[in-house]
Amino acid sequence: MNDPRTTVVVITHNRRPELLRTLDRLAELPEQPEVFVTDNASTDGTSTAVALRHPQVRLVRPGRNLGAVGRNLAVRRVRSPYVAFCDDDSWWAPGSLSAAADLLDRYPALGAVTARIVVEPDGTEDPIVEELRTSPVPGPSWLPGPALGSFLAAATVLRTEAFRRAGGFHPRLWLGGEEELLAADLAADGWWLSYAEDLTVHHHPSVVRDHTRRRHDGIRNTLWFTWLRRPVRPALRRTLHLARTVPRDSVSLKAFAEAAAAWPWIVRERRVLPPGVERRLRALEDSQRTSKARRYTG
Repeated sequence: MNDPRTTVVVITHNRRPELLRTLDRLAELPEQPEVFVTDNASTDGTSTAVALRHPQVRLVRPGRNLGAVGRNLAVRRVRSPYVAFCDDDSWWAPGSLSAAADLLDRYPALGAVTARIVVEPDGTEDPIVEELRTSPVPGPSWLPGPALGSFLAAATVLRTEAFRRAGGFHPRLWLGGEEELLAADLAADGWWLSYAEDLTVHHHPSVVRDHTRRRHDGIRNTLWFTWLRRPVRPALRRTLHLARTVPRDSVSLKAFAEAAAAWPWIVRERRVLPPGVERRLRALEDSQRTSKARRYTG
């Protein structure tokens, strides 16, 4: 069932064993997708190992760790109409890429579709799946599932051209909730985002994780997105909510300080979202206040 409609893009940094496992799984997919790997300056022999074990994979080596922007570099080389992201510790289930492409073929205004996430090795659903399944974001009745206000990069298939026109991932955000800004810009361009229950991604969380940096960057990126795109009152309300709810420690303090120091370029780049997109975000924000799912800001 070779299906050339979707290309898979993976970013990695010093996770050679996990990446090779992911590439093994992707190589077994019936769709046989083209796969790009952006090696964000790994020092553990990642590129050499990939070239030897998976010579068909197209390697992108920027020479430094670009975080999420490594995906942008790969997407520039993608020739298929759709691009699927996954992390070096996650992989798509057989048939899901073709099913996602079918949905994007069928619905011309659908910009991205997000899959159900199954956490390995136990095979349990990620807690955030219930949020996706019960998303309060208002959307048209033709959507194949609930409308979403954002997406999870490791579990989403997007239209390649929509991604490019929206500018891809912002170069300053690096990693940690970097999807929120891109999702809002896609919505502002007229695209809808949706969850699709029949699509599945498997996630086997890597043991190589810097949780402290990820939380720091997640708080900072949430603030930057809020100040870049939200109207004044919602932006102030969300900023105060974060200040009240994030852990009161040095990590949070440094994140707020770094976010505030960026105010000059924030002012230059600020572009408030259309009212319809803002209404979707407010509905999503209200529901998240009672959520117990994992977040980079908590």
